[in-house]
Amino acid sequence: QVQLEESGGGLVQPGGSLRLSCAASGIIFSIRAMSWYRQAPGKQRELVARISSDGNTVTGDSVKGRFTISRDNAKNTVYLQMNSLKPEDTAVYYCQTLYYGKDYWGQGTQVTVSS
Repeated sequence: QVQLEESGGGLVQPGGSLRLSCAASGIIFSIRAMSWYRQAPGKQRELVARISSDGNTVTGDSVKGRFTISRDNAKNTVYLQMNSLKPEDTAVYYCQTLYYGKDYWGQGTQVTVSS
């Protein structure tokens, strides 16, 4: 059974940093691309960043230069380092992967950027 579990969200002031983690189980983690998405209230879910099995990354324009995705295959974990956070980064952040044709999502972790 594939499970993705996010952690690391919380309340942070503008300009601050957070690191999100997503622990995967039930999959051969090292062969799968992993992604972070986010969804703000009243908005569509958007891709934040994606990392391929061999470490190539794609980052959304709205977070480029501030957010970094990485992975640790030994720990079956993908990370999202978020720096210089802005109020518009406030959203629920989700971990996602496609495994044998099926889309899997974590339950999400809330990130709130506010003074």
